[in-house]
Amino acid sequence: MASTKSSRVLSPRDMDGHGTHVASTAAGAKVLDVGLYTFSQGTASGTAPKARIAMYKACDTDGCWGADIAAAVETAIKDGVDIISMSLAGLELDKPFYDDVVAVSTFGAERKGIFVAMAAGNYGPSPGVANAAPWMTTVGAGTMDRLFPVNLTLGNGVVLEGQSLYIMQANNTDMMELVYSYCFTESGNWTREKVKGKIMVCMDDGSSPDMYGFLLQKAGGAGIVVVENKEWYRDSTSASPFTLPGLTLGFDSGERLRAYMASETNPVASFSFISKTIIQQNQAPMVAGFSSRGPNPAVAELLKPDIIAPGVNILAGWSRDAPLYDGRRVDYNIISGTSVACPHVAGIAALIKKRHKNWTPAMIRSALMTTARTLNNRNRDILDNGVTNASIMVATPLAAGAGHVRPDLALDPGLVYDAGESDYIDFMCTLNYTSKQLRLLVPNFVKCTRTLPGGPANLNYPSFAVVFDNRTNVRTLTRTATLVSEKAETYNVAAVAPERVNVAITPTILEFTKPNEKKSYTVEFRSLAGGNVTAGWDFGHISWESKEHLVRSPVAFQWKN
Repeated sequence: MASTKSSRVLSPRDMDGHGTHVASTAAGAKVLDVGLYTFSQGTASGTAPKARIAMYKACDTDGCWGADIAAAVETAIKDGVDIISMSLAGLELDKPFYDDVVAVSTFGAERKGIFVAMAAGNYGPSPGVANAAPWMTTVGAGTMDRLFPVNLTLGNGVVLEGQSLYIMQANNTDMMELVYSYCFTESGNWTREKVKGKIMVCMDDGSSPDMYGFLLQKAGGAGIVVVENKEWYRDSTSASPFTLPGLTLGFDSGERLRAYMASETNPVASFSFISKTIIQQNQAPMVAGFSSRGPNPAVAELLKPDIIAPGVNILAGWSRDAPLYDGRRVDYNIISGTSVACPHVAGIAALIKKRHKNWTPAMIRSALMTTARTLNNRNRDILDNGVTNASIMVATPLAAGAGHVRPDLALDPGLVYDAGESDYIDFMCTLNYTSKQLRLLVPNFVKCTRTLPGGPANLNYPSFAVVFDNRTNVRTLTRTATLVSEKAETYNVAAVAPERVNVAITPTILEFTKPNEKKSYTVEFRSLAGGNVTAGWDFGHISWESKEHLVRSPVAFQWKN
């Protein structure tokens, strides 16, 4: 066999930075006076700073291999971990669970009582979420009210605000010529003659903006503007550590820049930097444009993602073996993605597990979901940065799941929806998995003995996914709630549904007299449009409220032709 060169480093050393970042986000110790240069200066801490971290290297510069992922999970199970956080996502989103190495390996963790948090993927806003098995808690990304603002002043006086992690040499630059460049194809041919004294304007192609900035600086360029070229990225949500004056612009600001450049023979602009972190200025959270959306490509009757968490411009630890594009080595870095949202939830799960040692993974997930917030810091509906029509920018459960995580409320949810190995097996039997297929997940499995009445949507899950089609305009589902408060409580139900759906819940009152008591209720969803309605989506929610607690479940309605 011929040998092949590989950049793989066969040791636990982090040569990428990603693993260090997510681990320190979940459970990094509290450190004073840190940041990325002058940005996000202050005290850094993981979500669960007193938790022990066990890190397993399942990916390297050659990618993530199924055997390595399975081995990492298996080793973590043997080591007795309580929480697994996995910030990776594959591309084959509709794989059945028995054919998905991540689903198979994490089901083994679920069987041992280990909570599993998974990144939803960065494929948004197109439909299709990764890591969508019911024993996983699937995490999307939201923004924070933190900005790293930079102004781009055009020659006509218009000021556009973008974001940047550039360490300024001066507060302002002179006016410089603006030039379009197809950076993906042209950056390798930039010469001093072409770029000297000019600001290159690049359309974002998914590559790292600071990489183009570094290449431009080497060629002798004066500045760079990277514009989101997809309409759903209305705002510039991610900042980059440019090595020359530069910023990223959202789509809307980019349109104004393009219009100005088209109207001028010699368009010019200048930068104004403050190199500071601004907080409490913008509406947040907002679902990040890149965060993967539902529906669930593997099972339409299971709503995913489950929840969103901070995933844009997150400061956390970084490996010095993973320098920035220009070679600078840092101890902390600011990055974005569902990868960095996921460990926030894993850390919160660790805090819940610390307080409630006997809770199952499903109980922890339920606590996270039913207490999540759907309003932003302005007390308005959370918005979606991935919607092209400005009139419908409210985030739906397909984008935000149950909402944005609330750690304080999740510690005391009032009620939880529990499920375990046998429930998930019944769920997969309902999907008509064969005994042979199920043995890939449960080695000693013999045969299916039960299925879920009413279909896979009848899994005792903290959300509802209701599918109507030409044959069925009524769906009847059951949920069982467990009281986890220390005293008796009475809950009253309220339902919010679209005009074309009637929701009937029986009973409408749940009276709990002691902790761990279980009560069931049935929900009849009736499509008033019948089974011949045009395919589409609508949304609502069901809430149980006592004097002390509000337990909220999102509902997604889908009509299929």
